[in-house]
Amino acid sequence: MGKKIFKTVGPINNDDIDADITSHDTYEKGFPHMAFKRMRDKDPCAWIDENDGGKGFWAVTRYNDIREVNGLPKIFSSAQGIRLEEQSKEEFEARKTFQETDPPIHTRQRMMFHRGFTRKLVSTYEPLIREICNDILNDAVDLSEVDATKEIAKKLPMRMLGRVVGTPDEDAEWLVSRGDSMIANSDPEFTDFVIDKVDTDEYRFLPFRSPAGKEIYDYGEKQKKLRENNDMGDVMSMLLQPDKQGDTLSDLEFKNFFALMVAAGNDTTRYSMASSMHALANNPYIFDYLKSAPDDAPIWLSATEEFIRWASPTMHFRRTATEDYKLHNKKIKEGDKVAIWFTSGNYDERKFSNPFSFDLERENNQHIAFGQGGPHTCLGMWLARLEVRVAMQELLKRVSKIEQIGPEKYLRSNFIRGIKNLPVRLTSA
Repeated sequence: MGKKIFKTVGPINNDDIDADITSHDTYEKGFPHMAFKRMRDKDPCAWIDENDGGKGFWAVTRYNDIREVNGLPKIFSSAQGIRLEEQSKEEFEARKTFQETDPPIHTRQRMMFHRGFTRKLVSTYEPLIREICNDILNDAVDLSEVDATKEIAKKLPMRMLGRVVGTPDEDAEWLVSRGDSMIANSDPEFTDFVIDKVDTDEYRFLPFRSPAGKEIYDYGEKQKKLRENNDMGDVMSMLLQPDKQGDTLSDLEFKNFFALMVAAGNDTTRYSMASSMHALANNPYIFDYLKSAPDDAPIWLSATEEFIRWASPTMHFRRTATEDYKLHNKKIKEGDKVAIWFTSGNYDERKFSNPFSFDLERENNQHIAFGQGGPHTCLGMWLARLEVRVAMQELLKRVSKIEQIGPEKYLRSNFIRGIKNLPVRLTSA
């Protein structure tokens, strides 16, 4: 295959060069690529004022700088929150997951959770994922004109979540709706308690400051009780077992991790798949080449990494400086918030050749969509890769053409990047 790349990172809007990167409204138009390119070029460690009462933060936007900050957990701590939201100590302690901890606490908890998400274990799920894809995609192709996000990208992670975690299939849709209410708490399509539009102080001790967190807590507690004296052979049962040192998760640790699995375990994979289908619908060469590639062709490995770099669904994580630190001659002071913008890093020209082009054969694609480079690399990255690859393979087997038949709509969020509506026409193969 000759080297061939495509320019449609869509949309790139030159008018967004001065976009307010803190505003949830900004991202309804798509990621403001030009604003972040300007920061990477002119001010890669920029001080950003917040208009919602926040104390402001440093925006780190270049790939190498993101890796540097992410790799220094003693200096740039996760143990004061990973979102820009200001929290009291009591709120933080009530809501924290292992994502909001630093080593060695993080290491202990991560090793316990890791048991359910190893590459070896995840690889055994491939036949199940193909089976689930068969049902979802056959229904979608029969409908012909569908919202690809809702009818395809949302359904696979939703069903896999239940199978992997061990919850009943009939509960999957309800669980995902509660997860959407939490992690998409800035979009009125997913919650009545929009974080920047209504007073959510009543829910400040619940995950994502959302009343849905209480429902997830209660559900998780019921599932835990079912497994206290009955190993069901699922990930949830595995997580409840003592580790090699005999340690077990506390009730709060379990509930917060369960809430995290329900929210983050579904959304980021959904939006990676939606972005992948958007790329296939708007790039005939990519569609044709991958359609002709066998499932075991090496091109699928590089294509999957490019799909995920392209999507970059988690836009940033926040860290808090535990001591003064200099970056690009800027003095980051102890106590300052620092946001590392993974999506910006994945489009940094200093790291990626032609980053605004989709390259099926991109070499050495060391993207940071999974937060690589520090102790907080995504636990679910092997499952996400597998779901994206298998879903695109099975989709291309069933269709001869994918056409986008209306404008895509983006999530209203400065935290999660996603195409929430993608109208397409699927022509059966």
